[in-house]
Amino acid sequence: MAQGGAVAMMEAFCPAGGLAGVAGLGGSALVTRPRGGGGGVGGMAAARACYPLTSSVSRCRLSPRRTTSSSSSPLPASASVAALTPSSPSASRKAASASHEWLLFGCAGERNAGSAFRRFALSPLSHRVHGRKYGGIALGGGGLVRASIADATSAPTPGAGEPTKPTPATSAAPVVATPTTAPPPPWQGASMKPLIASILTGVIVWMIPAPAGVARNAWQLLAIFLATIVGIITQPLPLGAVALMGLGASVLTRTLSFAAAFSAFGDPIPWLIALAFFFARGFIKTGLGNRVAYKFVSMFGKTTLGLSYSLVFSEAFLAPAIPSVSARAGGIFLPLVKALCLASGSRVGDGTERKLGAYLMLTCFQTSVISSAMFLTGMAANPLSVNLAAGAIGHAISWTEWAMAGLVPGLIGLLVIPSFLYVIYPPEIKASPDAPRLAQENLKKMGPMTREEKIMAATLVCTVGLWIFGSSIKVDAVTAAIAGLSVLLVTGVVTWKECLGEGVAWDTLTWFAALIAMANYLNKYGLIAWFSQSVVKVVGGLGLPWQPAFGILVLLYFYSHYFFASGAAHIGAMFTAFLSVATALGTPPLFGALVLCFVSNLMGGLTHYGIGSAPVFYGAGYVPLSKWWTYGFICSVLNLVIWLGAGSIWWNVLGLIR
Repeated sequence: MAQGGAVAMMEAFCPAGGLAGVAGLGGSALVTRPRGGGGGVGGMAAARACYPLTSSVSRCRLSPRRTTSSSSSPLPASASVAALTPSSPSASRKAASASHEWLLFGCAGERNAGSAFRRFALSPLSHRVHGRKYGGIALGGGGLVRASIADATSAPTPGAGEPTKPTPATSAAPVVATPTTAPPPPWQGASMKPLIASILTGVIVWMIPAPAGVARNAWQLLAIFLATIVGIITQPLPLGAVALMGLGASVLTRTLSFAAAFSAFGDPIPWLIALAFFFARGFIKTGLGNRVAYKFVSMFGKTTLGLSYSLVFSEAFLAPAIPSVSARAGGIFLPLVKALCLASGSRVGDGTERKLGAYLMLTCFQTSVISSAMFLTGMAANPLSVNLAAGAIGHAISWTEWAMAGLVPGLIGLLVIPSFLYVIYPPEIKASPDAPRLAQENLKKMGPMTREEKIMAATLVCTVGLWIFGSSIKVDAVTAAIAGLSVLLVTGVVTWKECLGEGVAWDTLTWFAALIAMANYLNKYGLIAWFSQSVVKVVGGLGLPWQPAFGILVLLYFYSHYFFASGAAHIGAMFTAFLSVATALGTPPLFGALVLCFVSNLMGGLTHYGIGSAPVFYGAGYVPLSKWWTYGFICSVLNLVIWLGAGSIWWNVLGLIR
């Protein structure tokens, strides 16, 4: 079939209208018979070579060409034949000198100008390469075929662009290809090494005798909690699966009852986070997200840094009015940031996360903890801090006192963190001088708002209004979000099937609720109280001046947040004890109370579960968990330097340090 080349014959299954796959390289040809499903494309198919036969990966494109059958050919007239013309003289030099065994994978193809095309990827057995899909018409089957390509005569190979002439069957001994069993599917279970590391962590802690003053069930729960945290970090399975296994272990060992283990699924915060993902779906689906994103880009989009600052200060502007950081992050800014990422071509799963999405997600998250710290109404647990501080120092911190104390260090943090992350975790897109003009053009192409966009916008405005003023009519944040989602479901802007398809929302709900439950019961079982008392005794016994002693207390309070999935739980468990010992060591009472109030927000930036905005931004999928924790720790150090350094100077000006 191919002059001076090798010939192989094989039978490959073809679905209806398909073409049995054929390919040849370096003067070689593969010959196939279409079989099953309703006749393939017959006749001679000529192809152009991309690489010689000896190349590890070879591709060719086939176009149908009619030919007459030859009585001397061992193949019937209906056979599809591919004869290859090398693309360069170098290809013709590399004819096969020995028998080669290849794997041919069926793949999809494309139709162009009325002709059927099929593209294959060939490789030696040691390099499996799958075909790619072009267009929307499936040609050929997905069967796996093994063919042996043997030497033919040493006749010269046609040059580039020359048609291949048929040769008698005796010029090359055809080799019949035999079907091969498809490779086994990839392992879908857990990664063994991370799973073993997680289990060993729990077993080792479990086997250690509980310290004096710690109940055995509290120590057992700590072992399970640490094993779960290691599993969440190493991810032998998705986060929700790891957390569910942790709850299962706590019930199986009778450390927690079933009701206790799953008690946090009735907590409003995990549900508010899940609802935020549903809102984001509607925001993007309707096109409202693109419209708002283009508007932002048209105003601030010349540089990525300018775009990030516009988002950061917009969120800080809303912080005093919306006391739920989960609502701010998930209901308003996650949909907007996702729309900006998609508009810039930054998507999850295709290698473009670092173009824009990773930087924006991490920046918006790290600055959300700063805006929460700046205002008493910036985070739902802040009033709890004020109440506990009033009991410990006899002074109730006012909204104005909190805002004045947090103003300067907060503004410095909002200015520094985006630029700092821009340097250490830079986006690939840094400057887009034409972006504002292109955004304006896209806005014009979108035309007026559609019905769905108007419903989505009105629903979002009403929901945000309830988040701001709902406390006066006793409507909490999660109830407002459910009401808003109900409107979207009734009007068809979002369907329940789409909500069920938001796997990230349900996964986040599962693992966040599981961690909240375990952290809550660590507190109820007395482990956190024991830890606080132990720290107080150690620090108090050092005999240090109040400044370094208070610094140690702040660091221990701050970084113990790795063991908490809720700011409120951490504050309730440790705030009073640490503030009491700080004042006993000589720390100015109001200064000590305000610092602990501020860091109770800032510590949320450590992990992907430490504050309500963390699962929202992490769940978008743009930043790997290892990077999230690494940059969370780095930013925590920078935040402490800003708030305890520049903040102390400002607080001294205000007269808080006396």
